[in-house]
Amino acid sequence: MAICFELVVNFGDDVEAAQAAARIDPKPWVLRAGAHRIPLHRPTLAKVGSYIELSVLPIAVSWNCGLDGSLPRFQLIAAELTELGHQLYELLGQFHGYVAAKVGWDPEALLDPAELRSEWSEELKDGSIHGLVLCEKLHAELDLSADYEVFQPGYRWIPYRGEELSGLTAD
Repeated sequence: MAICFELVVNFGDDVEAAQAAARIDPKPWVLRAGAHRIPLHRPTLAKVGSYIELSVLPIAVSWNCGLDGSLPRFQLIAAELTELGHQLYELLGQFHGYVAAKVGWDPEALLDPAELRSEWSEELKDGSIHGLVLCEKLHAELDLSADYEVFQPGYRWIPYRGEELSGLTAD
């Protein structure tokens, strides 16, 4: 089973916005993680239930990721993953037309508006899902507080606090 550190973006049914985001050229995007320089895989698009999902993965960071093939995995500490995460949010800042987005280890479960309403309502209200970016419309529909800061025009979030020491980090 793969465990992926990635940026995942829910574009709802906005095919045009998803395709525009997927066309971003990852070649100039070499991210820093401490002393490491880590390129990105090409963004991938998939239809997930009722919405279009885009994923952007750093190369050789995830566990058992098929896209990495036989490349040796970077052994990154939490601070290095946090540095990668902040740069993936910078990349997200170039996208428009999405509904929700998040960086982290397998963040897909946090991007479905129906699941956010039913499974994550308490965490949304108390702001404990740091790094979750929501469009203004979804933020309003979920009746969330003004504690959510502006991520970029049209989007709100509880700022990303970074990754913590875990079994997925090298520290």
